[in-house]
Amino acid sequence: MFDGFFNAIFGKLIQWQPLLGLIIICLIFTLIVTLIYKFTTNQTLMKELKAKLKSHQAEMKTFKNDPQKLMAIQKEAMEANMKYMMQSFKPMLFTFIPVIIMWSWLRTVYEATTISFIGITSWIWIYIIFSMAFSMILRKIMRLA
Repeated sequence: MFDGFFNAIFGKLIQWQPLLGLIIICLIFTLIVTLIYKFTTNQTLMKELKAKLKSHQAEMKTFKNDPQKLMAIQKEAMEANMKYMMQSFKPMLFTFIPVIIMWSWLRTVYEATTISFIGITSWIWIYIIFSMAFSMILRKIMRLA
């Protein structure tokens, strides 16, 4: 469906250097997804909820011998965690379909191509490894929750 579009943009790079092409595609797509995450979530609220969850974890350690107090803290932590998850779902609505389209194109391109990175020969695992690394780096740079 979008093969012509992606081939026009990345085709020469993939033909010239398949591993480098996959890494660059991964970086670009991870950057786009991270930017969507940044602009579709309330970062102030996300940081507050994350701090609240961290605080609740510390409290739970303190009151591990008091079951009633522990249950009350766990209830508050679950509520904060639910709010955090609901905020995290917003970007997924915008990125789900593009991710599926991109992965289907990558699968078609890399099924016929042999690539290897530190002994890993599956394009999807290479993509996942680099995506996680790029995501952590980009989130640190953008100071995302």
